[in-house]
Amino acid sequence: MENWKDTDINVDSLWLIGERDKTGKHSNIYHGNFIPQIPNQLIRRYTKENDVVLDVFMGSGTTLYECEKLNRNFIGFDINKEIIDFVASQMAECNNIKFHINECDVTNKGLFDIAIKNSLQNINFDKVQFLIAHPPYLDIVKFTDLEEDLSKISDINLFLDKFMQAMENGLQYLERNKYFAVVIGDVYKKSEVIPLGFYVMYALKKKFKIKLKGIIVKNIEGNRGKLGMGSIWKYRALKSDYFLFKHEYIFVFKKEF
Repeated sequence: MENWKDTDINVDSLWLIGERDKTGKHSNIYHGNFIPQIPNQLIRRYTKENDVVLDVFMGSGTTLYECEKLNRNFIGFDINKEIIDFVASQMAECNNIKFHINECDVTNKGLFDIAIKNSLQNINFDKVQFLIAHPPYLDIVKFTDLEEDLSKISDINLFLDKFMQAMENGLQYLERNKYFAVVIGDVYKKSEVIPLGFYVMYALKKKFKIKLKGIIVKNIEGNRGKLGMGSIWKYRALKSDYFLFKHEYIFVFKKEF
């Protein structure tokens, strides 16, 4: 806080991001790629060096690479063995942080407990200090053929049940009075907007003793609507009755249990 006037940590509820950070280990090799600027901002605001960040939907390792950059330790989970192997190869030369990644169905409490206890022991910690979740948006992009993969679920109620189980599993290892964030967008199905983000936010508030600290709307300029395809997407939207999705939500919570 002594240098608060000079910090570039964004405390606004609208984040306008010019383009995805492609520096370092970040690459555009995975569907549903996380925007690195999001975990970077959250990690810098809600953790300190040598804290442990837990990512329950690790994907291509975006949060891990930011942890490496910011000297935070890391525990990650994903159900996709191929992407886990890729992330492990990317981190082969890392020696400045402790990290442990797991191939595991995070909705399975028994398997998750075994894996995270092993990870915590591996990096010599008892709890994590921040949790981040960037789950699939229903079945918009299917990441694997595994039955337990959330990206195969099209029913909103089943998706919420499974996601809440994943969050319950992860949150029991987050220190009390620490923070967690869920990054999620809405979807368009059967000619209607499904406000998935708000369903998730409400379900979390209803299930856990937590405080909602922020609803951040993120817009990235360099998406498909502005990469030479703006005209055709605008034409399609005007010809029909929908609006183009440019947003995602970042819900920030404080754990109180």
